[in-house]
Amino acid sequence: MARIIAVANQKGGVGKTTTAVNLACALADMNYRTLLVDLDPQGNASVGCGIDARVLDVSAFDVMVGECDIPQAMIRLDDLGLDVLPSNNDLTAAEVSLLQVDEREYRLKNALEEIAQQYAWIIIDCPPSLNMLTLNALTAANSILIPMQCEYYALEGLASLLETIEQVRNSVNPGLEIEGLLRTMHDIRNNLSGAVSDQLLQHFGEAVYRTLIPRNVRVAEAPSYGLPVLRYDPSSSGALAYLGLAGELLRRNRKRQAK
Repeated sequence: MARIIAVANQKGGVGKTTTAVNLACALADMNYRTLLVDLDPQGNASVGCGIDARVLDVSAFDVMVGECDIPQAMIRLDDLGLDVLPSNNDLTAAEVSLLQVDEREYRLKNALEEIAQQYAWIIIDCPPSLNMLTLNALTAANSILIPMQCEYYALEGLASLLETIEQVRNSVNPGLEIEGLLRTMHDIRNNLSGAVSDQLLQHFGEAVYRTLIPRNVRVAEAPSYGLPVLRYDPSSSGALAYLGLAGELLRRNRKRQAK
């Protein structure tokens, strides 16, 4: 049965989509059957995997409104070794449609339950806001991975996100765990990055990944070529960091299973 991880942060520009794409690619490279779910209407995760979101016949929108199931809408990317449930701007309309149906927060969970046994990992890229799509992701997920920049405003946004997680636990998903906090776009030359990083470690301890994702031009360039940085420049510091993240994620998962 797949472990489902929602990559989420209510603050935009923190490396959320980059993390979802490259973590999924790294897990696939380690021979784990992996599905990447793009639940952001901007479709950036789809584009970052080389999918042209403008020409999709079916997408995450059709799954969310019940017009097809995931196998009908997903795309197999042999060069990346993973499956992708793509999205585009149509997904914006799904949120409006879901407001009018019963058990709307369970749409994604129900769809994933039908195919979860086929995968080891399912990674969900969430929108940068708390809306019905994000709620669906948090309802379906076993855990949430929180990417965040080491800057002052990120700490304020984290407090709000933790409140949201607690509300989800109390309502639709009592088993939702925090998979971990991931420090992204880290600049060792920046004193503020170091100070915020220390605060995170002080307050959240082992919940903070030891892996640091550096501010790296190759990571920023890769989506424009429709590639994860693991394919665009496998030897770059960004690619090596995401491989390290996948390894740390797997070690944590083995410890969890042992307990």
